[in-house]
Amino acid sequence: MPTVKKSAGKPLDETTASLIDRAGVTESLQLAPSTESVWIDVIRKMDSVYADLVRYQVELEEKNTALEQADQFINSILSAMTDVLIACDTKGRILQINAALEKLTGKPAASFIDQPIEQMFAVDSKIKMEACQQIPENEFLIDYEVNILCADGSSTPLAMNCSSRYDHMGTMVGMVLIGRPVGELRHAYDDLNRAHIKLQQTQQQLVHSEKMASLGRLVAGVAHELNNPISVVFGNMHALQRYGSRMTEYLHEVDAHHVSAELAQLRSELKIDRIIDDMQPLIEGTLEASERVSDIVQDLRRYSGAQAEGISEFDLSAVIIKAVEWVTRASRIKPQVEYELPQQLLIEGRKGQVHQILVNLVQNALDAMQDQASPQLSLHCQTSGDRIRVEVIDQGPGIPESDLPHIFDPFFTSKPVGQGTGLGLYISYGLASDLGGDLHAENLEQGGVKFTLTLPVSMNQKLSGTG
Repeated sequence: MPTVKKSAGKPLDETTASLIDRAGVTESLQLAPSTESVWIDVIRKMDSVYADLVRYQVELEEKNTALEQADQFINSILSAMTDVLIACDTKGRILQINAALEKLTGKPAASFIDQPIEQMFAVDSKIKMEACQQIPENEFLIDYEVNILCADGSSTPLAMNCSSRYDHMGTMVGMVLIGRPVGELRHAYDDLNRAHIKLQQTQQQLVHSEKMASLGRLVAGVAHELNNPISVVFGNMHALQRYGSRMTEYLHEVDAHHVSAELAQLRSELKIDRIIDDMQPLIEGTLEASERVSDIVQDLRRYSGAQAEGISEFDLSAVIIKAVEWVTRASRIKPQVEYELPQQLLIEGRKGQVHQILVNLVQNALDAMQDQASPQLSLHCQTSGDRIRVEVIDQGPGIPESDLPHIFDPFFTSKPVGQGTGLGLYISYGLASDLGGDLHAENLEQGGVKFTLTLPVSMNQKLSGTG
């Protein structure tokens, strides 16, 4: 049998030896020492390479996991952004957008990718976007307002910011545009503006209330001083009315029994007949004016003091007509009056105070139309739920915008010195507030001013705790 030599210091196993014997190997099998060393190095290298492959595979999987997580994180941020985001290269070719842009325009992301950025915007905004592409490095544009096109053909304004984008080597590779719909900013501004206006109105009301409180004692004193002389006038006119009747009767009797040419001529020269005819209307007009002044004094005293007129039911339409007749009868201005009133409108409240407000408003309207060739006065009244609106409209020159916020201030007047005290509208405003209503004025586009008095239909509940 052939002799089996050792390989790499170890004998071949029996199976291998038997195979060699069956093959009829007659020569001795001997591995050179150099060959054995080479094989060992190869095996070691293979083990090292395999270990590196395994390590690289683990690192690759870890990096791939981190990359996926980073990609998911970036996508979640882009999806959550309410502002529009557009990324493009240096040539203005769109590379990526976010969900906010899709929602705003109604277009899918695929319609934007690889498209020129100018196609996204309206014609008037393309010039701005061309300037955006020319921005130098390390600079950016802020709040460019552009109009972006939507799927339905409309456009939406955006406040756009544009800045440069760089790679890891610091080379500029594109731009990033972030825009916010201007509509949101405008809504926020409108809300802020409304809050500011409401605050101003509240401040003005507080100022009015403070002025009314501080001048209440003064108004009470004025009312008291007016009450004494008007009482004398009122009483004297009643006596003069009785005396006039008696004198007229006496003169008629004298004429009936003692007629002479001299007396007849003197009667004609002195115009005694005209005086007799005018005496009774003059006395009645003076009494009516005295009653009006007396009512004004009582209203002032009630307004400034603790006294209060009782609440009763009255016809508002009749009160409006009566107020107009009172003012126009004593005024040299005879306007054409247009009424738009219900035939009868019963409300519960303080009749005297409502009448005083209307008298002041009508008088103010006539004063505004004193230079008009054909003055016209309109009074409208309508109900809305539990509220009543009375509108007094004149055709005067209107109120200057600078004076409009101050017309209800005490002692504010645009009339020459000696022709107005500035208390009429001030008192009317206070009376309207006390009645649970409101009074405001506005200029009309066609000219003139409209005063609107708002009152509750039933002031009983509103005023039950006052007075």
